Amino acid sequence: MMGRPEGLKLIDENGRRIDGRKKYELRPIKMEVGVLKNADGSAYIEWGKNKVLAAVYGPREIHPKHLQRPDRAILRVRYNMAPFSVEERKKPGPDRRSVEISKVIRGALEPALLLSMFPRTAIDVFIEVLQADAGTRVAGITAASLALADAGIPMRDLVAACAAGKIDGEIVLDLNKEEDNYGEADVPVAIMPLRNDITLLQMDGYLTKDEFLEAVRLAIKGAKAVYQKQREALKEKYLRIAQEVEENE
Repeated sequence: MMGRPEGLKLIDENGRRIDGRKKYELRPIKMEVGVLKNADGSAYIEWGKNKVLAAVYGPREIHPKHLQRPDRAILRVRYNMAPFSVEERKKPGPDRRSVEISKVIRGALEPALLLSMFPRTAIDVFIEVLQADAGTRVAGITAASLALADAGIPMRDLVAACAAGKIDGEIVLDLNKEEDNYGEADVPVAIMPLRNDITLLQMDGYLTKDEFLEAVRLAIKGAKAVYQKQREALKEKYLRIAQEVEENE
């Protein structure tokens, strides 16, 4: 959390946040599935000012062969922020943060995948952040989960993610960039709603036990709303395919 500019209020006296939202309100979210023809599965998400693209390739043979697992596929995740995704141009290529978030996202997605069905193969997930505005890891998890479903990878459930946090002493949902930079805490959560399982739980900042539990409950509620949007995006794709088939008959 960064030092705050003097006089900046993140919540006003009417309970409105810096972007006009209420405490428990998500930023606007748009999702689209099947946006890349060359990928086995893909998805694009606009979440507030975040713009995130995910692509999935596989299952496919691993080279070199010594990386193969005889009993399961391995999941490889690459999270990357484009140099132009932030105001101060980012140095191209992976950095420590990208490597760490790639591992976090892999850990959040793996419990949902039936990897034992594809021994000796790899499933590659590429997540590209085209524009960043806080919450890119939860947007990346959400987009990657959609892309895996679009690729036809057998899954126990979709993984939906959302964050809650603390700003000006209040627990709120879905922090934007100013809130993330100048707030007191951030709690990203990923879930498999049908199984009621949490696949990611992190915290950056300081919260009391009660505040932490409130933030987790709020993030789960937000993730369930995101999950409904994921399901709608998948349905839209297959309705579109059905319409195209009818038109071509």
